[in-house]
Amino acid sequence: MRHAEIATATTPALTAVLFGLSGCLVDFGSRARTDSLPPDSQATPGALKILRSLKEQGIPCAWLDELPPSVTTPLAAALPDWLKAASPSPVRWPAPHACWQALMELNIERLEGCVLVSGEPRLLQSALNAGLWTIGLASCGSLCGMAPEQWQALSDQERERKRGKATVALYGLGVHSVIDHLGELGSCLADISLRQLKGEKP
Repeated sequence: MRHAEIATATTPALTAVLFGLSGCLVDFGSRARTDSLPPDSQATPGALKILRSLKEQGIPCAWLDELPPSVTTPLAAALPDWLKAASPSPVRWPAPHACWQALMELNIERLEGCVLVSGEPRLLQSALNAGLWTIGLASCGSLCGMAPEQWQALSDQERERKRGKATVALYGLGVHSVIDHLGELGSCLADISLRQLKGEKP
């Protein structure tokens, strides 16, 4: 079976996909967490394309973040209107409550097939604690912490070094997969669906 056929055959096994906001869907490098400068509200590479694909497949999605609404509202302006924002949880990451609350607001009835994608280690830990599949983002999250123009200005060797260090840290948390950015998410979700069909659990 060709890879494209695998992706088509297995993706419906996904129940829901949750995303971090800063350092995942927008704000490459997760600068909103550390900078006094206005964060980058542009969608990160591949974000809008994968959101459109998930919507076409009927897979519920939402984003969550711990930043205040004064920051998240302008950041989320680059995203489609249909994409839901999860209500802030009174219990902070890495407790699992925020992930569970987001899934409840999407009316998801089971954890099986639920995935969280983020470049923020504490949110990924929250998802692991909640029993979700997890996908870490190496280059656009807080572990690299660089704006797009800073990232592109690095030499290939320096980018690879930073990406490798972030990847090791994310796998060290126990995440199930690590990718560079959301442009690679489609095949990664297909792989998780295939792992589920083989009986693997997060």
